[in-house]
Amino acid sequence: MAHRALITHTRRTMTVTVKDTDKRPRYLHVRDRLVERIQSGSWGPGQPIPSELDIAQEFGVSQGTARMAVATLAMENVVVRRQGLGTFVFEHTPDDELSRFSCLFDAGHERIGAGLGDWRPLSASATRTERRMLHLPSGSRVLRISRVRTRKGKPFALEKISLPEARFAGLASRGNLPGTLYEIYQKDYGVHVVEAEERLTAVIADRAAARDLKVAVGAPLLRIERVAVALGGEPVEWRVSLCYLTDAHYRTRLR
Repeated sequence: MAHRALITHTRRTMTVTVKDTDKRPRYLHVRDRLVERIQSGSWGPGQPIPSELDIAQEFGVSQGTARMAVATLAMENVVVRRQGLGTFVFEHTPDDELSRFSCLFDAGHERIGAGLGDWRPLSASATRTERRMLHLPSGSRVLRISRVRTRKGKPFALEKISLPEARFAGLASRGNLPGTLYEIYQKDYGVHVVEAEERLTAVIADRAAARDLKVAVGAPLLRIERVAVALGGEPVEWRVSLCYLTDAHYRTRLR
């Protein structure tokens, strides 16, 4: 983003006027500056951001422009508005991760919150595929997580996750971690997952998958490949799940 900031000091406030050079709407420049504050940790998960009036005064824009910038962040799930309280940095929780990023439902149309056993990430050299999916340079290392999710005490999904080790230093040395990860990404590493892309493929169980899922070789499985993207547009997680959907289904809404 090309811009020049003109800073004017007064006795009580500092006004930052952004002069656009790429001809984008001014509210997008304000949005980018607010994102920078969140990424830097100036406003942590669950913390309030300034009011639209304060944002307008700081950046030298109209209150309508500030409102559009904040509304854009809300649509992107970066902030959340609370009636009568203000606007807060979005805070990942296990329930939120399940409701926003899981599309698996049981026969009663209830979202499946699968349990799992113990697991620990392992450090390894990134493969060509991992480098491509995570936009990593040659020679990078990743953390790999391999785990079997359970449902009602039975194997339900075989899950493999790859993370850029440079973004999650120390994760491999920690004890067993919970099944939901995005809260840890955000609060411990400043990595705020805002969106994910999933690709679905019908496959059959090979010997390894059949053993881990306790199904017959050749059983039908749903392969879900996900790339999770953090605030700023960087891919931070590549996840492949093989799911045995007995009395269950994948459901999403198209708008």
